[in-house]
Amino acid sequence: MKIAAGEVIERPASIVKELLENALDAGATHVTITLEKGGLELIRVTDNGCGMTREDAALAFERFATSKIRRFEDLYTVSSFGFRGEALPSIAAVSTVELVTRTKDAVAGTRVLAEEGAVKAVSEIGCPVGTSVTVRRVFASLPVRRKFLKSEKVEQGLCLERIQRTALSSLGVRLEVSGEGRELLSLPAATRLDERISLLLGRGTREELTPVSGEKDGIRLHGFVSRPGSSRSSARHIYLYVNGRFVRDGVVQGALMAAYRNVMEARRYPVAVLFVHCPPGTVDVNVHPTKSEVRFRDPRLVYALVLESVSLALTGLFPFADGEEPRGDLKDDPTEGVREAVRRYHLLRNYGKKIPGDRPESPRWEMEGDGGQSPFPSGTASVGVLDLQDKRPVSSFAYLGQVGGTYLVFSGPEGLVLVDQHAAHERLLFERLKKAWGGDRKAQGLVVPLALTLTPGEARTVWDLRDDLAEVGLEVDRLGRDTILVRSVPAALPDLDVEGFVKDLLDDAARGESPPRLEGRRDGLLRSLACRGAVKARQALSPEEALALCLSLEQDGAPASCPHGRPLYREIPLREIEKMFKRR
Repeated sequence: MKIAAGEVIERPASIVKELLENALDAGATHVTITLEKGGLELIRVTDNGCGMTREDAALAFERFATSKIRRFEDLYTVSSFGFRGEALPSIAAVSTVELVTRTKDAVAGTRVLAEEGAVKAVSEIGCPVGTSVTVRRVFASLPVRRKFLKSEKVEQGLCLERIQRTALSSLGVRLEVSGEGRELLSLPAATRLDERISLLLGRGTREELTPVSGEKDGIRLHGFVSRPGSSRSSARHIYLYVNGRFVRDGVVQGALMAAYRNVMEARRYPVAVLFVHCPPGTVDVNVHPTKSEVRFRDPRLVYALVLESVSLALTGLFPFADGEEPRGDLKDDPTEGVREAVRRYHLLRNYGKKIPGDRPESPRWEMEGDGGQSPFPSGTASVGVLDLQDKRPVSSFAYLGQVGGTYLVFSGPEGLVLVDQHAAHERLLFERLKKAWGGDRKAQGLVVPLALTLTPGEARTVWDLRDDLAEVGLEVDRLGRDTILVRSVPAALPDLDVEGFVKDLLDDAARGESPPRLEGRRDGLLRSLACRGAVKARQALSPEEALALCLSLEQDGAPASCPHGRPLYREIPLREIEKMFKRR
């Protein structure tokens, strides 16, 4: 026995993946998929491929049977999506399966009914050329496994994600997906990868991407990666393919992230659609039951190719070291200066001005009392952050500058104080948003609504969350299948990066991070809003802005950590500094 491993059926999405890949291996150019109750009740995949004979249709439900390899050596040169022939018997073991198929030379088709892992009936039937597989009541006989599945909506989203992954590598195939009587996805056949990316990931995402290509010792790479200024909160939007097969590969992803190391903020991820083409004998696709992982014969060669190619593509956008000075097509935005001026205005507005004649190393502040709205919360807590143990006021601290463009450095009576500017501002915004939650004025209307072009599935997700978003001041409307109109932003965050917030929100929803209780949803939304509205790491602040931020920390008395639990400041006592220089 040369083939012993079976396919792993973990959830409805696993079934959709196997059936879709079988359809593509059969040469289908048109595939329709129907889902009911997230695939738990019904999955139907119909294709116009070559079909199966009566003998093959019955044999396909036997374990270890396959028509995709002819000899043992073929295991090392697999070019199809699958080959073990384990999908149908594995699916039939956890559900009821009906297969209807016909080849173009046959007068009548064949119907096979299987359940509990065995064929129950084989008969003739009239049907078009191709194959249709209907799967009903997934895990109905295995309630223990079924109870570990997520909600129908999440399971449907996972099915769509698997379909989307496959669709990106199958340009010439028309795909139609429906569920609960409505269309979920409709993809015409495409001739170019960027066309398929626009339809699947959205036109806005496509505009963020730049092409990548390279070749080294017979291994080729092509695809698209996002500009460094565009990032996501998870790796969900990284699509890696080896010889047309979607994989999760540490070599390729490690090289991709290494290319972004100096041009993207920490804990953020790019959008990438990358295809690696290797001679079949140089890559082993049989190291995982679902073939989601591969093993390269020369991983260092693949790593170097990806790193060099992606770095070269990013260098075209950032020709100077560490991305310090972007190329004109990214920086010479006529509105960028206006946005920067508005941002600085909101940061400083009503939070004081430096008194003429003050020494820079020992600043003092006067607070303006004109009642205007500031970018920082008015404070509800009683314990200050920079008041430290002996309640030393911030006015006694001398601002020295920034370290790494991220940490504000102060000289205090007892030593040095380092403040994480992003974490500090994020905490302040979070507390202010919580206070505004129950207030009368939570939203600030936009003169011109902001249109966000998303995928149909993403647009539905945002629309389903519209009530929760309205609670935090972000009012949305839906325009068509793939466009969301944002009509207002939270009053506390007039300069919110709405598009970035929505993308992070979608990443959280895709991971199932949507607590059922309103309180849990509220805090999650507020954390995302505060994170997006806060000043970023590696963002230069003027001395006035730095001092305004820390004065507001003292006045508002926010907790000494950001909403995600990271500390806002660290103090280095003078005695520790003296020890460093052997003075103690």
